[in-house]
Amino acid sequence: MLLINEYKFEITSTVAIMFIIIMYTSSHAFRYFAKYTIFTVLSYISATVFLPLMLWKPRDYKNGLLPAWGGRQVSKVLGITWEMKGKENIVQNSGCVVLINHQSCLDLLVLSEIYPVMEKCTVISKKEIFYFWPFGLASWLWGTIFIDRLNAESAQRTLNKTGDAIRHKQAKICMFPEGTRHGGPELLNFKKGAFHVAISAQCPIQPVVVSQYFFLDHGKRTFDSGHAVITILPPIPTEGMTKEDLPGLIEKSRTAMQEMYTKSSAEVKTKHYSVS
Repeated sequence: MLLINEYKFEITSTVAIMFIIIMYTSSHAFRYFAKYTIFTVLSYISATVFLPLMLWKPRDYKNGLLPAWGGRQVSKVLGITWEMKGKENIVQNSGCVVLINHQSCLDLLVLSEIYPVMEKCTVISKKEIFYFWPFGLASWLWGTIFIDRLNAESAQRTLNKTGDAIRHKQAKICMFPEGTRHGGPELLNFKKGAFHVAISAQCPIQPVVVSQYFFLDHGKRTFDSGHAVITILPPIPTEGMTKEDLPGLIEKSRTAMQEMYTKSSAEVKTKHYSVS
């Protein structure tokens, strides 16, 4: 009994670790929540740990490369691998609106893959994120554009500034046109905001398609190791377009992205998830 009391902490810690290991390997639900916790904690750390360095050049898009590096390490910890295709299609010597299909909060890891290959990337985020410090401060330092979605006048001013950033700073604004997350075989209808920005700035649209996350299923509470393909499609020009061209531009963009989403998802499923 005295020996047990003397090593009580060590015994308790060992039992706890063994319990976690057993649950992690045997329970897909436990693994699902554990990996989401790991993702959240490590993403927060990778986004904020570089704050002292980013303070030297506030609002510099290159600051985003630091948390992007951290995000790529998070992917390794979670056992997620990414394959990027179509780098030759990246818009050169110009800003653009980058459209990305939206499946999960894990799309942050997709941004971590995109940032190093596309210069001057940033995102548009709801303004409430800014007040979530220190993450909000870090987001501001790497050039995030915050928008007040509840104030139409303020939101319009922000979109106008976004157009200026694209034209004069050659910024590449990453946006999720579906507006909400989903993981099904069909993309959701696209919102108009990203296309208004592109037409206003007279800049090209750069569609980026991420194959379906077969390693993630919220309904079944599964989050396994896995693989996904990121495909950069040829840019879609908007030069000379007006608001009247908006419906056609949206349809053209969505059709191109849906076709690639279906194709790349089928290829990934066959190559990495087929049952022999």
